[in-house]
Amino acid sequence: MDDVVLEKLLGEMRPRLHRYCARMCGSVIDGEDIVQDALAKAYAARASFGGLDNPQAWLYRIAHNAALDFLRSRARVPPMEDEDELAVLPSPEDPDPEIAATCLRSFMRLPALQRGAVILKDVLGHTLEEAAAITGSSGPAVKSALQRGRERLRGVAGEPAWPGIDGDTGARLLAYVDGFKAGDFDAVRAMLAEDVQLELVNRLRRNGKRDVGDYFGAYAAAVRWVFAAVLVEGRPGMLVFDREVSLDVPAYFVALEFAGGQVIGIRDFLYARYAMDGLEITPLGSTGACPTDPAR
Repeated sequence: MDDVVLEKLLGEMRPRLHRYCARMCGSVIDGEDIVQDALAKAYAARASFGGLDNPQAWLYRIAHNAALDFLRSRARVPPMEDEDELAVLPSPEDPDPEIAATCLRSFMRLPALQRGAVILKDVLGHTLEEAAAITGSSGPAVKSALQRGRERLRGVAGEPAWPGIDGDTGARLLAYVDGFKAGDFDAVRAMLAEDVQLELVNRLRRNGKRDVGDYFGAYAAAVRWVFAAVLVEGRPGMLVFDREVSLDVPAYFVALEFAGGQVIGIRDFLYARYAMDGLEITPLGSTGACPTDPAR
């Protein structure tokens, strides 16, 4: 299989793989890490790609295993259920739209097989047979896991609020975003640590204040963007709105990391806007759980 064809498929599948991985780990930001790992593994195994009957299922299988590896590395993976002990329960064939809208963190309440089955069926619209192949389980086990997972999620009242950030970090975040609003990128650059790391997701990475400083040039030259300081999954962040499209719905976000009063990490999702799907956004100072509407 030609590398160009594979890369085209990876690009087309990336948003769907992210939707799956984000729900497997309960975070759109961590989900992107898993997707990147899965795509790297898929590219490394590209020699086997040409003989596959269903390359999409192959990619999902790699992403599923990458998600489990990620969770194990953080001791966050619930045990897989023993399919021999599962009663086969009746389960509707149609996806459940109510489940599809569930807060990402709520999926973490499910054992891994239930979580995978519910996401694949109710969020991504796969058949039970496809879900079984992706998760490496039997059809009856996936069917039972789907039913049990749905029942558990319907009983979830909501998730607790993300922990807030300290006052100094909040002030630094506001100063950073105010620099964008005013077009004062010299002030923004002055906030960068010498060893700051930048990831323009799905495009490039840069390290060090000098190289990262050039990244702000595109923002300095543009007038279409509107910025808002928020928390994204409990972390300092900035929403970016496209005034030519909507000032009510953010186009994408930037996740920030501060230490010692300086910016040490920037993760810009301009070229990965699929990550907005399921993102938990909290206005600064809010105590809401699973919020989605930022205060600007």
